[in-house]
Amino acid sequence: MRAIDVRAKELDNTAVPLPFEIFATLETKKYGEVEKLVHKTIDRLTDLRLRQNRAFFNIEPKIALDIFYDIANTIDDDKVVEYENNKPVTPALVCENAPVEELKTRKSRFKFSMVGIGIGETVVFAPTGIEVKVASDDSVEYEGRIYKLSPFVGTFMPADERNTSGAYQGPKYFTYKGKILHDMRMESGL
Repeated sequence: MRAIDVRAKELDNTAVPLPFEIFATLETKKYGEVEKLVHKTIDRLTDLRLRQNRAFFNIEPKIALDIFYDIANTIDDDKVVEYENNKPVTPALVCENAPVEELKTRKSRFKFSMVGIGIGETVVFAPTGIEVKVASDDSVEYEGRIYKLSPFVGTFMPADERNTSGAYQGPKYFTYKGKILHDMRMESGL
């Protein structure tokens, strides 16, 4: 795997009309599988691929970032890094040589244990009021099937409430005793 700035320079040639701008990266050891999943997810949205045999898509960067975060929620060794002016960013400044720990990255994947919810307890899918049982530290059971939170949202979100990317941060759509899981996590500082 090559460094992102090296790869961007490789792709910046006469066959491409504009220079590449790095908006975000998703770092993982599973990059081959994740790249295919990103392409498949974008292809499912609509016909955004510029040429069917090329990995170029006409998609808003924020939507692509949502897809990165959604996929990152399903893998263990991931790190999403956002960029400004082709440099990794921290919340307040651009850091050219900052240690990786200081870069703006998403928090670790949500676990029910982070907010004191145990296996067997009930959480509610807020958009529809569906009650589901916590099946493991990061999945729920509904009608005999096991789901991770984000894929559950993508499957059961009412059509009129769907977003354009089809990517969702699961904990933002579930409640426990009336509190949104994402908010509970933020309050706990995890």
